[in-house]
Amino acid sequence: MKKEWQQLETWLALNQPTSLLDLNPPASDRDIQALEKTIGIPLPADFIAALKIHNGQKGQARGIFSGLEFLSTQRIQSEWMVWKDLLESGEFNDAEAQPAPGVLKAWWTTAWIPFTYNGAGDHLCIDMHPASQGLKGQIIAIWHDDGKRSIQADSFAQWFAAFIQNTY
Repeated sequence: MKKEWQQLETWLALNQPTSLLDLNPPASDRDIQALEKTIGIPLPADFIAALKIHNGQKGQARGIFSGLEFLSTQRIQSEWMVWKDLLESGEFNDAEAQPAPGVLKAWWTTAWIPFTYNGAGDHLCIDMHPASQGLKGQIIAIWHDDGKRSIQADSFAQWFAAFIQNTY
């Protein structure tokens, strides 16, 4: 994870210096434990390793992942709570999801942990409860107004490495 972060930081320094300055310092064990307590699910080790390098962005510059903001542990909790509250209020009762094979047929579930944000309610999430053909920890894309649920990678580490390769 350190190598990939170094590559991304080098690219950001040359191409998006304000986004590089927007990165937070490492997440503390307390930050990670608070997030895991809120969501009730242990985070995958590869994602924890990323957070221990940068705890997301401050949210004051362009998102580092092709315009998507990398969420801090506090922002993950906040976005997760928004979705949880909507789920519990029945907001998604009539929503029809169209998941890819390996993704649960749900508009949203508490086992989906958002880690990016586009500013309009859409996220990339770590899927901690996939359908039978999926992999725990896979990365999925969810849209607030579209039922498509697609798999982006088998894990956070795989997604992050592919992002770095495609950035150069």
